[in-house]
Amino acid sequence: MKPSKLEDHLRSHPDKIGKDLKYSQTLKKKYEKRPTVHNMFSSTSESNDDGLRVSCNISLLIAKSGKPRNIGEQLVSPTVEEVLKTVLHKSSFDILKRIPLSNNTVQRRVDEMSSDESFLCDYLRTTHFSM
Repeated sequence: MKPSKLEDHLRSHPDKIGKDLKYSQTLKKKYEKRPTVHNMFSSTSESNDDGLRVSCNISLLIAKSGKPRNIGEQLVSPTVEEVLKTVLHKSSFDILKRIPLSNNTVQRRVDEMSSDESFLCDYLRTTHFSM
């Protein structure tokens, strides 16, 4: 802080005049560690990456199976919840809320994957099928 600004600040807060350097450093550390919107979104985005990746993979499996898109909500989510509770003994709420499997989400992901023509052409070239 500029000395002139510091003088103005100390005039408005006279109780801070006699404080030592440690006090200011502690305040600075608290200020830097405070929760901000950016910190909250950056920490959740890292944890949501796995959920989004799983959602895309499950959407691909649903599309390959030819089943209705709402099978993600009706069958996959309850199945994953049961596995987490029974085998891993973990709370499924936090994990399942990070995996979007609604009908619209699965449809959007399938549409995004199908719009990638190079992926589709490569897949058709390497897959053996008969007509």
